Amino acid sequence: MIQAQSFYEGIAASSGEEIFTTLFEKAGLKIERIASHGQASPEGFWYDQPQDEWVLLVRGQATLEIQDQPSLALQLGDHVGLPAHTRHRVTETSEDALWLAVHLRV
Repeated sequence: MIQAQSFYEGIAASSGEEIFTTLFEKAGLKIERIASHGQASPEGFWYDQPQDEWVLLVRGQATLEIQDQPSLALQLGDHVGLPAHTRHRVTETSEDALWLAVHLRV
């Protein structure tokens, strides 16, 4: 039976860890919820993913650094498309930051 689920269900108020939850996955597509609680990428670390990614900041604030361009200060409702192999990192998140991430493997 198909049932509705809440995007917000099961999110700890502040677990101290970033929590990645896969909401939907099929061949070539992954949709996940990311609950950040003040986390940032480690110093010197860059994501360099083999798939395209689109992220939407559903709650909170975050700063995203994309190599060779100024940092992006993200607020509630901001979204960013990141083509495959775009080097990027998260330099800060608020304690209540919540993301919707869509990964597309081409």
